[in-house]
Amino acid sequence: MSLLKRIESARPGMAPGAPSGSPTAPSGSAGTPPSPTGQRLLSQAPVRESLREVKFRIQSRVIQDLDPKLDLANQVEVRRQIEEIFGHVIDEEGLALTRAERVRMLEQITDEIIGLGPLEPLLRDETVTEIMVNGPRQVYIERSGRLELTNVVFQNDDHVMRIIDRIISPIGRRIDESSPMVDARLTDGSRVNAIIPPLSLIGPVITIRKFSASPFTVDDLIRFGTSTPEMFDFLRACVEARLNIFVSGGTGSGKTTTLNVLSSFIPNDERIITVEDAAELQLRQEHVVTLESRPPNIEGRGAVPIRELVRNSLRMRPDRIIVGECRGGEALDMLQAMNTGHDGSMSTGHANSPRDMLARLETMVLMAGIDLPLRAIREQVSSAVDLIVHQTRMKDGTRRIEHITEVQGMEGDVIVMQDVFLFEQTGVVEGKIQGRLRPTGIRPKFVEKFEVMGIHLSRDLFGFSY
Repeated sequence: MSLLKRIESARPGMAPGAPSGSPTAPSGSAGTPPSPTGQRLLSQAPVRESLREVKFRIQSRVIQDLDPKLDLANQVEVRRQIEEIFGHVIDEEGLALTRAERVRMLEQITDEIIGLGPLEPLLRDETVTEIMVNGPRQVYIERSGRLELTNVVFQNDDHVMRIIDRIISPIGRRIDESSPMVDARLTDGSRVNAIIPPLSLIGPVITIRKFSASPFTVDDLIRFGTSTPEMFDFLRACVEARLNIFVSGGTGSGKTTTLNVLSSFIPNDERIITVEDAAELQLRQEHVVTLESRPPNIEGRGAVPIRELVRNSLRMRPDRIIVGECRGGEALDMLQAMNTGHDGSMSTGHANSPRDMLARLETMVLMAGIDLPLRAIREQVSSAVDLIVHQTRMKDGTRRIEHITEVQGMEGDVIVMQDVFLFEQTGVVEGKIQGRLRPTGIRPKFVEKFEVMGIHLSRDLFGFSY
């Protein structure tokens, strides 16, 4: 019998062989008292440590024996020392571990010393796109657009706090009762948010949006069912024709991924400036300048918001400006850039529909603190934005482009919009939503711009011949 099975069958407070959750009543408690023979058996039963307790004890000894001058950045040497010390400690303790248990314990101890502890296996799993730690005892993941509860647990709140500190310390951030929220980024680019008590009532909470080592391509999004090859041909033409594009959608709908793919259509001979809260875009062009906002330091000074970076980017001779996400007053600077010769710019925004995206832009412009009449704001929006690509996460977890909408201009006080392509659901097969992004039969006004620039699309792409 393996050590793990022996520990499970002899857990403190459990009768050997009893099912989990069936505690043995102690002597003197209500119920039938154990027989003298049973009392002798209970008193003679050895008290075995749980596998977790063994791991923590071995881990403490390994940490104690590690060379204090060892450079943790040299992971090859650190791993070699950990493995060597671990082997000595196991032999000294005389623990009867199977090979699988020994390998698993070594991995867990190594992850605790030089990694992010229990989160490391989830970070290595390429099928996991998001990790959500809800206190020490509940860790969820997102896989294929669906949430799953894992069997990963932390020792206690302090254990979670140590992992948070390990994430934020290298980038000079802090988290404590006076500053109980923090945004950070892992070395691979994954985005991290942490919030702790007293704001969180369930203990420290960590949310990690994983960063793909190799960015998704057009072929990947077609395979996922996000859109069709014809639609990406159309969007490629829109980018090459220097249309100003907003990608809208809800949280987790795949806006940044789609923006990354659209950005890949920008010609290689253009200078691109990207502005983000946390750098997520992975542009492969040669001439890319990446700017990232900065939060205030421990004294509450030194913050550099996105709006200042957008303003600064205008003085950097950009051919294209890409803002990872517009959330506030930077929308006004973005619209002004789009209206003053910086065409071909792109950004994303949270919204439930293309019409909502325009309403959000109006609200964000008002957040800039400049007193403008609503009609003036709408004229800015209608003249700056050419196209809205709206993305949705469906009930089955898939992410699809649901609307490709042209912004046509103003009629009176209203911005006129027209869907060029629209997702049409045809049914549900084995829990998967079926449908297609179909043309509405409307020829967008900017097609003439395609022809002037020598971009020719299939005549039946829009559902008719012209």
